[in-house]
Amino acid sequence: EVQLQASGGGLVQPGGSLRLSCAASGFTFDDYAIGWFRQAPGKERAGVSCISSSGGFTYYADSVKGRFTISRDNAKNTVYLQMNNLKPEDTAVYYCAGDRNVIVGRMTIPNEYDYWGQGTLVTVSS
Repeated sequence: EVQLQASGGGLVQPGGSLRLSCAASGFTFDDYAIGWFRQAPGKERAGVSCISSSGGFTYYADSVKGRFTISRDNAKNTVYLQMNNLKPEDTAVYYCAGDRNVIVGRMTIPNEYDYWGQGTLVTVSS
């Protein structure tokens, strides 16, 4: 059974940091691109950051460039999203998703991913 488990969310003050983890099981992790998406209340799910199966390609939404860093440890079947200098507008439920066939140019499109984790809530507030 394919599973993606997102964790690491919580309440943090503006300017603070969190590291999200996406732990995968049930499939050949090295073959899958992983994306992080977020959904704020009343808004559509949007791509935040993505990483190719090898880790050789990464993408960041303009709103998080320079603040977030995505990485993967294929030995641990885990992708990380280090989030620094968090802002209130980063508040959302964060989801990780995986797909074997998503191409680089479409990695930010939620419908391109077959497998999804359950989401972890990030709240940035003073």
